[in-house]
Amino acid sequence: MAIECITEAAPSSSPMPKSTTLKQNYHDQKPLVFDASFLRHQSTIPQQFVWPDDEKPSMRARELRVPLVDLGGFMAGDEDQAVEASRLVGQACLKHGFFLVVNHGVDVGLIKDAHKYMDLFFELPLAEKQRAQRKLGEHCGYASSFTGRFSSKLPWKETLSFRYSAAPTCPKIVQDYFTNRLGQDFHQLGVVYQEYCEAMSKLSLGIMELLGMSLGVGRDHFKDFFQENDSVMRLNYYPPCQKPDQTLGTGPHCDPTSLTILHQDQVGGLQVFVDDEWRSIPPDFNAFVVNIGDTFMALSNGRYKSCLHRAVVNSETPRKSLAYFLCPKKDRVVQPPAQLVDDEQNPRIYPDFTWPTLLEFTQRHYRADMNTLDVFSKWVLNGQI
Repeated sequence: MAIECITEAAPSSSPMPKSTTLKQNYHDQKPLVFDASFLRHQSTIPQQFVWPDDEKPSMRARELRVPLVDLGGFMAGDEDQAVEASRLVGQACLKHGFFLVVNHGVDVGLIKDAHKYMDLFFELPLAEKQRAQRKLGEHCGYASSFTGRFSSKLPWKETLSFRYSAAPTCPKIVQDYFTNRLGQDFHQLGVVYQEYCEAMSKLSLGIMELLGMSLGVGRDHFKDFFQENDSVMRLNYYPPCQKPDQTLGTGPHCDPTSLTILHQDQVGGLQVFVDDEWRSIPPDFNAFVVNIGDTFMALSNGRYKSCLHRAVVNSETPRKSLAYFLCPKKDRVVQPPAQLVDDEQNPRIYPDFTWPTLLEFTQRHYRADMNTLDVFSKWVLNGQI
């Protein structure tokens, strides 16, 4: 069962968009390896990690006040509280697509365990982590920066990504991933992250109810669409950097997925681009940061926006975050409900597509940024899939 659930993106012979082709490592040079335990002892950072002057981080970004959505009443069945929560969610999604949720029902002990086992994994020697090495064209596995995909503007981070499926045919997909890829010594990590993903899936479906209410299409429309979601869980680790003013932990991008549920540790580093400036969202251990992605922007026919965001690093303390990227089941066709389409005032903005097609586009042809969905739409309409 585990083998069936862990799949790779299918190869494609489709033309790549001009000027956005992914640059691979130079063939005539030794491939760059991002090993934070070695690099932290150097006085400078490799040039591949130095970002252009106009994209270098602002270390003192003003705080962005985002709506704080209390889910307690909604989850307890209070209709008035559900209406108020949906109003706040809709307000945020019309502006920038970011909001916080509290009283979310996720066990605090589970969240602490998820952070604890992240430390356990990322503190391993590089060779041990590379047993789960992410292969070119795949979206799951261990990645030490993006040294295998890009040759410039590299992010100062390590990640471990793995698939979660809410389908009944994949009941222990996360557990199986850890034991099959890393061995029995990692069984407990698999247990913890299986439970964490199940909690994120449940929470995301509740948020989908609120999004449906806020858009006037009913509580069940988007909840049903994502019922058997086929999602991605990512553990982000940002080591200390001796030159934090020259690089980024994650470059500016909009998430191509549907919904992101992020839990930050207490270090901070998330920044959102709003009203022509970078603003910070400080950590709150009791809250999850939620943001809209490109796929949901298409589902809402452009009503709700995905927003440009990034992560900065610091010179003293590692930063960690847990990101659950909600994605629809692979055969689901992404198209807005009829209530959000009007030939005169609200015509269709984006073509029909499936999530695996957009995923392949971002993994093989285009580096995700604020224009991903528009470029992808043109790619689809030009018959390049």
